[in-house]
Amino acid sequence: MNFKTKLLASAALGLIASASWAQNVARENTVIFDLDRTIQDPENFNWMTPGTKRMHGAHQTMWEPLFILNYGTGELDPWLATSFEANEDSTRFTISLREGVEWSDGEAFNADDVMFTVNIALTDEEISSREAATIRAQVASVTKVDDLTVQFDLNEPNPRFIVENFGVRIFGSFLIMPEHIWNGQSPATFAFNPPIGTGPYTFTSAASNRAIWDRNDDWWGAKTGFMDLPAPERVVFLESGGEESRAQLMASNQLDAAQNVTIGTFEAIQAQNPNVIAWYADYPYAAADPCARQLEINTTVAPWDNANMRKAVAYIIDRSQIVNVAYEGTTAASQTMFAQYGSMAPFIDAVVEAGYGLPASADVEAGQALIEGEGWTRDGDYYTKDGETLSVNIHVNSASTEYTRTIDVIVEQLQRAGIDARAVPVENGVFWGEVLPFGAYEMSYSWLSCGSVNEPWASMGRYTVADVVPVGERSPGFNNTARWDGPAAEAYSAIMADIASRSLGDDAIPGLVAEAYQHLDAEMPFIPLVQAAKLLPMNQTYWTGWPTADNYYNHPFFWWNHTHQIIHNLEPAQ
Repeated sequence: MNFKTKLLASAALGLIASASWAQNVARENTVIFDLDRTIQDPENFNWMTPGTKRMHGAHQTMWEPLFILNYGTGELDPWLATSFEANEDSTRFTISLREGVEWSDGEAFNADDVMFTVNIALTDEEISSREAATIRAQVASVTKVDDLTVQFDLNEPNPRFIVENFGVRIFGSFLIMPEHIWNGQSPATFAFNPPIGTGPYTFTSAASNRAIWDRNDDWWGAKTGFMDLPAPERVVFLESGGEESRAQLMASNQLDAAQNVTIGTFEAIQAQNPNVIAWYADYPYAAADPCARQLEINTTVAPWDNANMRKAVAYIIDRSQIVNVAYEGTTAASQTMFAQYGSMAPFIDAVVEAGYGLPASADVEAGQALIEGEGWTRDGDYYTKDGETLSVNIHVNSASTEYTRTIDVIVEQLQRAGIDARAVPVENGVFWGEVLPFGAYEMSYSWLSCGSVNEPWASMGRYTVADVVPVGERSPGFNNTARWDGPAAEAYSAIMADIASRSLGDDAIPGLVAEAYQHLDAEMPFIPLVQAAKLLPMNQTYWTGWPTADNYYNHPFFWWNHTHQIIHNLEPAQ
């Protein structure tokens, strides 16, 4: 461990000790979660504006969702809402809210809050968050039926409306804000500090490297009998400083749940602290992440505006090497754009059987033949054409070694094949705030097909021509940042419109998926790489009840909005 890493770890230990001492909360009553990034604006809790405003504890402890998708059962677990109903063509949804819910200041949570927050998204064009943009695109109007009932009328049929917007399908959900505090504020500039929510924890303090949340013993859920108070009196989200630092913190019991680590690091932690577990008790340890990894390609930038050049890169990439080197064998090569969950098998099988699945290994010669067919000639190490070297910059989020190691492998593969590829690491806020949404890249490592965990449209619908905007304008909801357009994209979009209108489970959908996928395969606006896996160490020294394959009440991704379930399941180890 180098000096800088030791310094970060020591600083983290000091923060924990001083924070606990200041409020007299014992370590055994505190659960400490790892942050893999710096909190860029710790004084701002306006989740509707760009930046990290929610995943350092706000939507895990303070802001509760209406529903939570249960990855184990595929059902929507009710939370702030109790149920919903849809009309026959899925253009109207009526949500019933739970009685007795309160904001932490004692004000009632009701339909007025839902109406108010949704109307912000519908009417304020300055609001740029993905969730707000999705609501704006889908909802025609929202109506209060009574204090505990809200009706949504949509612009077009959408059987997935509830799970997409209010069900924590992927990472978060559209969060409801308190009307009595937000009313009269400018949604684009309001910092919402101090923040409040309906959750069982209230905000105590935050800095660039940690946030502290303390239990509200007057929480509505305990008063109404919805759920007991969670056992932890305090929840801390702490920037660990990287893999070596988080390993030291886990081994010394100063961290209870850590972000992703490599196999070697995990085994080293376990050797020092046998109380540390993962999703699986044995190799490969890691849980499957729903956001399969891929290489985004800006289809407006030459020479990558040529589908054959994009296809060439797909041939050159050796996915099995990414699995073995970047992931140490803990994941699998992607056959399609989809996460390879059992519920997605009918759609994946349809694509593969139609001949559009990707092999794990490379076919470099086929890729080079496509490049040469476009007039490029190998001149020493690289291809050239009209005096120009074939080159590409690949942007990558520097927040995780998983990301940077994957791109290092791809860069080496492209270099060997004759493309002068370079990795361009950028800070997390820049990556998500400037690079991806505005198309400020040639290629980029990401997971923008993320969405489909039980049906195909959520991922495939992100690439329709309806979401194409010029480079320099923000892509709505990070959809089609590749700016994929033209006849093939239009044909694809027409099939997507057909799928979008069909009810979940329609027998025709797998065939339509395969029909649409031929256009993705021919044009390669993005290149599927590997399935994502997260090896997340969880420490049982102070807390038991962590989600595992043997205790599958939901998945273990504790930076998501469903973390309320995790915290409520934790029990003191002694």
